Amino acid sequence: MFEQLKALIEDENRVITAGIDEKYYSDHLGHIKVKPAAVVIVASTDEVSKVLDFANLHHIPVVPRGAGTGLTGGTVPTEDSIVIDLTKLNRIQHLDKETMTLTVQAGVLLEEVQAFAESNGLFYPPDPGEKASTIGGNISTNAGGMRAVKYGVTRDYVRSIEVVLANGSIVELGSKNIKDSTGLDLKDLLIGSEGTLGIITEAKLRLIPKPQIARSVLVPFQTLEEGIDTVLDIKASGVDVAAIEFVQKEAISLSEQYLKIEFPTHKGNAYLIFTFDGDTASHVRDNYEKVRELCYQHNALDFLVLEDEESFEITWQIRGAIVKAVESVSVQEPIDIVVPINKSAEFVKYTKAISNRHQVAIQSFGHAGDGNVHLCIIKGTLKEEEWQEKLQLVLEDLYQKAAELGGLPSGEHGIGLTKLKYYLDYANEVQITLMRNLKKAFDVNQILNPNKAY
Repeated sequence: MFEQLKALIEDENRVITAGIDEKYYSDHLGHIKVKPAAVVIVASTDEVSKVLDFANLHHIPVVPRGAGTGLTGGTVPTEDSIVIDLTKLNRIQHLDKETMTLTVQAGVLLEEVQAFAESNGLFYPPDPGEKASTIGGNISTNAGGMRAVKYGVTRDYVRSIEVVLANGSIVELGSKNIKDSTGLDLKDLLIGSEGTLGIITEAKLRLIPKPQIARSVLVPFQTLEEGIDTVLDIKASGVDVAAIEFVQKEAISLSEQYLKIEFPTHKGNAYLIFTFDGDTASHVRDNYEKVRELCYQHNALDFLVLEDEESFEITWQIRGAIVKAVESVSVQEPIDIVVPINKSAEFVKYTKAISNRHQVAIQSFGHAGDGNVHLCIIKGTLKEEEWQEKLQLVLEDLYQKAAELGGLPSGEHGIGLTKLKYYLDYANEVQITLMRNLKKAFDVNQILNPNKAY
């Protein structure tokens, strides 16, 4: 049956049924691996439509895939499925400076969008840690990142999307218009749906003027609690801050070893990293001086304005390399729980207690400005059976605590396969029923990215 796919695609070599590359079995972590029945590397929206029409007719599961940088098993296929590889849909189509929108295909990388926008004096603010992810993947998980505290998340920068529905229909959801009270917002239903309602093939992204000046500041504290208390006061003060990250000393040490570079300070046990941006040096300076005062009120050990390029680059390289640094020394399970911002320190403190209780190393870091706590649960020298047992106990404790604090299982990575159990354990039954009914409305035969999200 899968041989019939070749007649639908201009180049039959882009339909693979034998010798499928193992990268299609999983996502970035590779913890769950399943060989699909076929892979189709599409080169147009029309080809996506043809494949979905075929799959829907024959009730064949379809799993959309971009760069494969996901961390929750969201692109893991089923054995009888077709994987649609969207990476050849990689053209930046059109910049409309009058409406401040950029039209791109789904396979364009985030770093390419950011570079293109900035080369035209514009700015695309969403900034998740993985810059080699695709825009389609970012939209499908509503990716956030470090600048969310000031600028918001991917959803806030999507004007419209071109989507292929499960039956092969092509539809544009949203528009270039800034305001819209015309019917249900179907576009926003697709954003964050992880490929379960339709396959995104193109997007019109909202851009803004590029800030002319940016400065980063590094602030060490003796304890993380002091740092998080500072963040609460900063947010309450209304100071204009583009990014607020927290990281602890142990994670910094791992990154230093991995990158073979040295962090600008080794004072204290926890650090806040800020970015301030704006159109004038005085505006930026005024804001970080207000933050300086608040930091010292909360016992900051120093306040380092990273004026030189080298210190700036080193600081953000070390912050950005934590997950890879952990991966370089051990198998790990990275998760991205989000809790109310005033509960961040309590939750991180709890992770230390859980680490001690189960004798499993856990590194924590994340977005202090929005309560998104990233955790690396580390296997270390544990044997596989013991690791799996302890990992499940740790996860159960962490997700239960997050729920008690009013948090949620995912801040920006999505649910995929690895979080599905914990999501359903604490989800509202009415909401789950509504989402399942929506899934049926979009995808009658339930072929799109099965076993994910709900």
